[in-house]
Amino acid sequence: MGCYINLLSYFFPEKATRLAYKFFSEPRDGKLDPKSIPAILKKAEIEIIKVEEHHFPIYKWKGNETKVLLAHGWESNAARWEPLFPFLQKAGYTILALDAPAHGLSSGKEFTVLGYAHFIQTVFQKYEPQILIGHSAGGLTSLYFQHHYQFTSLQKMVLLGSPSDLEIIIRNYANLLGLNNRVIQLMHQYFMKRFNINPIDFSGKKFASSLSIPGMLSHDIDDNSVKFEESKKIESSWKNVQFIQTKGLGHSMHDEALYQQIEKFLLTV
Repeated sequence: MGCYINLLSYFFPEKATRLAYKFFSEPRDGKLDPKSIPAILKKAEIEIIKVEEHHFPIYKWKGNETKVLLAHGWESNAARWEPLFPFLQKAGYTILALDAPAHGLSSGKEFTVLGYAHFIQTVFQKYEPQILIGHSAGGLTSLYFQHHYQFTSLQKMVLLGSPSDLEIIIRNYANLLGLNNRVIQLMHQYFMKRFNINPIDFSGKKFASSLSIPGMLSHDIDDNSVKFEESKKIESSWKNVQFIQTKGLGHSMHDEALYQQIEKFLLTV
């Protein structure tokens, strides 16, 4: 497929760009069948929200007045957070979660950070969560969301295995498919034309520099999906953040000891 897109780029650049972006933006996993959703999601109140031409679910597990919003990552869905629930429920929090565009029960085939952030904005407008926890692409989206929308209700943020730079994500994708630099430049032009975004400037490190809220960052040195250095970039510009390095957890970051540290961070005044 990479060779095919490379060849197309010389004769039909627009078609090559569309095809390259399609494989970049359309997840192949993470969708849920509404008739057989995971048991943890069946325990939630599920509200389907319409946003322009899309719809997405808000899952709600009732607790006290402190609300935590959970934002999953690429090719996943809200059910991935189940191992964290006992630690949040122990604190009595109301837990909110959502499915990203083209994931879970959400509509669409295309995932973008901008679209995901718009979903998160809708949840904040409705529920005003005080805590936001994001994993992987949900972490980068959380950074962009608060940088862009600046919700005053948000008091703390936790990011797990988060990437920083869109440029790195694009180049990792290009390396995976064996795409040449011509295709990479075509994708850059596509982002500029469609989203008014220069991938080189779309950076979690940049977004974090505008945050004043306390944060916790954690990344595993054995993460084969997102490089450990990506979270270190974010840490370098976040004025009020603590960093937790883990080993042996991989990209999922599911770990009882880590979740205990998150619980402690959230409860600290």
